[in-house]
Amino acid sequence: MAAHGAAALTDAELLAIFLGTGTIGSSAIDVGRKLLSEFGSLNGLSRRKLPELQKIRGIGIAKAVNLAATFELGRRLALEKFSNQKVDSPEAVYELLGHEMRQLQKESLRMLLLDTRYHLIRIEEVSLGTLNECIAHPREIFQTAIVHSAFAFILAHNHPSGDPSPSRADRDLTRRVAEVANLLQIKFLDHVILGASGECDEPYFSFKEMGLL
Repeated sequence: MAAHGAAALTDAELLAIFLGTGTIGSSAIDVGRKLLSEFGSLNGLSRRKLPELQKIRGIGIAKAVNLAATFELGRRLALEKFSNQKVDSPEAVYELLGHEMRQLQKESLRMLLLDTRYHLIRIEEVSLGTLNECIAHPREIFQTAIVHSAFAFILAHNHPSGDPSPSRADRDLTRRVAEVANLLQIKFLDHVILGASGECDEPYFSFKEMGLL
């Protein structure tokens, strides 16, 4: 890495730097390859809890914590640029979440919590569903918004099929959330469904852009 730069290394080699050492019969690079094979990708690896990481031979609590901290720093770096700019368009939502969420195998419903200038406060996962359905209730959505004193919010969820077209359940949830938001006077800016590039003309569907919100 010192000679050629980080970009010249493979994912397994970069992981090996954070792991530091391997185990008997396996180098740190071998352990890195095992992690990627077990969890599918860096994205899949980044979402694992400490006990899941420790199931891999050669990963103890110290290495698991080191990996988790590394991915958390990367996540915070990605979010940092949005702390001082408006997040009020589906393009911004896709830039912020698209790369990660289009790789998920289950539907995940996220809330982008915003302040009075529509700057990002934080992102919260409200629910994790199945391959083709994300079960959520307005109660959990607004509890999250109230706890974090959000002035406004955007909902975002993924369609693992790659097609961002809304289902009947998506339309019903959006309508119910809009009704409650109006009562609580919390601005519901948009509901963005994230698909996959190449599946449709647009990689996302925006309820606001389509005049449905």
